[in-house]
Amino acid sequence: MRGRRMSGSVPLLLSLSLLMLTVHPIVLAESAWEEDGWLRTSYADERLEAGDEFGCYGIPGLSWFNDPGAVASACKTYIEERTNASQWGVSPLSTFTPNTLTMADHQRISSQGFTVHGDETGLVDSAWHDADDMPVDLWDWYNLGRRGGSLEKGVASLETLQEEVEAGGLVNMYWIGRVNDATVRHDRDVLNYLDEAPNIWLTTWGEVWSSWSAKRCYEFTHTIEEDDNGSILTFESLITDACTGASDGLPWNVPLTWLIDTDGHDVVEVRSPSGPLESIEGEKNTNQGWWQQDDGTVVLSIVNGHQVEVVLNGSNITYDILGQSKFFNNHSAAVTVAGHETTDLFKWSKRFLEDTSVRFTWLLQPRLADGEATWIPYAIVGIGFATVVGMLGVLGREGVGPLAGLALGKGADKSPPELQSKRSLDAVDEAE
Repeated sequence: MRGRRMSGSVPLLLSLSLLMLTVHPIVLAESAWEEDGWLRTSYADERLEAGDEFGCYGIPGLSWFNDPGAVASACKTYIEERTNASQWGVSPLSTFTPNTLTMADHQRISSQGFTVHGDETGLVDSAWHDADDMPVDLWDWYNLGRRGGSLEKGVASLETLQEEVEAGGLVNMYWIGRVNDATVRHDRDVLNYLDEAPNIWLTTWGEVWSSWSAKRCYEFTHTIEEDDNGSILTFESLITDACTGASDGLPWNVPLTWLIDTDGHDVVEVRSPSGPLESIEGEKNTNQGWWQQDDGTVVLSIVNGHQVEVVLNGSNITYDILGQSKFFNNHSAAVTVAGHETTDLFKWSKRFLEDTSVRFTWLLQPRLADGEATWIPYAIVGIGFATVVGMLGVLGREGVGPLAGLALGKGADKSPPELQSKRSLDAVDEAE
């Protein structure tokens, strides 16, 4: 009877042990870090409203080299459970990756929804390592280049940055806000240049990728009618199943900049269902709006699915939809700043709250747990080890596994069953 009970307990113990071995690495990883509490506050919302983006840097306790898919999945969950990734989208698109990963590893990371991998990942295919290194395919974004140098004082080079901006394309800068407990100073001259130089789109990784992705597939409608005060051009960049399906629904619905030739006629206003759109002449941060260039070309920036009416001051107007501009607001260059290893959003970003239009892609990472919690990983490992040993012991008593011989030998009588029975009977007889 006891043997049957022990046999029944073996599958249960095996199941519990398997569960323990499966779960304890996850618990071990989570016990190694503490969340950045600022991500759950209105401060994070303010950063999003200003135009910043939240991406991934890593998760303490998990290795990019051993299991990049697990790191990406855990980091995505870490962000989504606390905040949105952008004012334009909920899920993060951007992540740091080391330069030791294979293309297969990058595909695993991409399967978690991360479409931009940076900065310099060592792959053959790349995007924006120079002004002419324009991305063609999705996997080009798995090796986002670094251009323009650092924002750190003493490391930054204003001359180098100016050269890269003048060359055009995406200039992706680098920034670490703190090293241990020391605050890293930023270069004010570099920051002032980015704020004051014309024709620069100050943006983030996810915004640039979403804008680039929208150029690969788009549809729009347009009609023009005359009224007593002139003409009304109705325009809408459509949301279609074909385009959404082609990109797996990942791109954020960011404002796209369209160029419209109105045959020299002036624009009176641009109306939307929510009211008139504001002028974005000279605007450097992604937003909806419009303005008219000196050559008469209308620069119209709107999100897909947002129909607008362009009111013109003439009749019998011949117009032409020229297409989308290369960058937002028809700028000639784009600049991003990636905040690596961001473990404390407030300490990293508080100096950039005011007086700058520079936008940051904050690559988030939970901070390491303090000393009071350092015993937890060892306790988890100990419990896992004890569970395995206990399981082997139970199996050993059943005559199974590497401890079977020890369990049978301990206190066991090597005599044949017949002699064991006889001795027992003899002992009873003698007692009687």
